[in-house]
Amino acid sequence: MALSREQLAQRVAQELQDGFYVNLGIGIPTLVANYIPEGMQVMLQSENGLLGMGEFPTEETIDADLINAGKQTVTAVDGASFFSSAESFAMIRGGHVDLTVLGAFEVDEQGSIASWMIPGKLIKGMGGAMDLVAGADNIIVTMMHADKKGNSKLLPKCELPLTGFGCIKRVLTDLAFMEIKDGAFHLLERAPGVSVEEIVEKTAGKLVVPEHVPEMTF
Repeated sequence: MALSREQLAQRVAQELQDGFYVNLGIGIPTLVANYIPEGMQVMLQSENGLLGMGEFPTEETIDADLINAGKQTVTAVDGASFFSSAESFAMIRGGHVDLTVLGAFEVDEQGSIASWMIPGKLIKGMGGAMDLVAGADNIIVTMMHADKKGNSKLLPKCELPLTGFGCIKRVLTDLAFMEIKDGAFHLLERAPGVSVEEIVEKTAGKLVVPEHVPEMTF
């Protein structure tokens, strides 16, 4: 069975390590804040100028002035700091973020990502993704494996305007967790109940499948 948005966030949270500084992109990545393992010290960064972002607020804790880069209301953890977006992007461009989690429209077998626009559709702007893919070394993309018509989003070559070229090393979809290397997607894990055959069928780019592919655990 394909993973839900919440399960995608839970699986990404398993990649966190104590002491990490982490940037969460707009969409599914923001949900990771709700699944940080108990006892683990992780500082979440938002490019609008917040280091130490917490879980999404309840009706009792909501503060309309405290928002993330996607203009969603958030909370701040103990020890959080606030600063200008210029300082925030200096942190990103300086390579001080340990893990970046982004959404995407397309990813290809060379590790390129298209995430900021679909020609002909209204966009708010490119946001900070281009800085993040250029300044970060450790990036996980979370996305749906295929679009609503069943067309693969994991391609031999991205068709939409690129956010970054050859910068993505790992992709987590609702069907599979994959590593990108040597010009191919390498299947690491599959969603519970999802067959390898389905993943192969829905992956347009080159896919390397090992003899045994374990199911993800939560």
